[in-house]
Amino acid sequence: MSQNLVDIDLTADALAAIDNALTALEAGLAPLVALTPDQRHQLVKMGDKSESFCRQAGHVFAQNPGVLPGNFDLAAYQRDLATLDALRPRLLRLGRLYQRGADTEMALGSDLMSSALEGYAVLKVAGKGQGLDEMRRMLSARFTRAAKAGATPAPAGEPTPA
Repeated sequence: MSQNLVDIDLTADALAAIDNALTALEAGLAPLVALTPDQRHQLVKMGDKSESFCRQAGHVFAQNPGVLPGNFDLAAYQRDLATLDALRPRLLRLGRLYQRGADTEMALGSDLMSSALEGYAVLKVAGKGQGLDEMRRMLSARFTRAAKAGATPAPAGEPTPA
């Protein structure tokens, strides 16, 4: 095996601990909302400049609560800002962890594909006359292209760019 980007053995105990931690995260983050794509599209977004505006507005509102309309919930506004500040560092950590998980998944897939291609190449050469013809044909299905109208299909068993 020429490529080995990652070599992890997740034990049953480690997987159980991960599953327990995920369950705790799901329970702790149960109040998080899920928006539809349409809702996401329609929302007023807060970028960096807008965030500064919102923070400044919060200070002005707190110093002048009598100017606000009676139905303006200043406490909810302040809770939203505090929740945003509390949630962000955790979302950053989750995002980094997710990216590492996605990178590991990609590396594992690449290791598997590289090794499978390496083994398949050896099988094609060394496996002849060993009673493995049917197995080679089965594996070659990965490289068979669908024939276009008027075109000849690629020969079975020949790797083609994926």
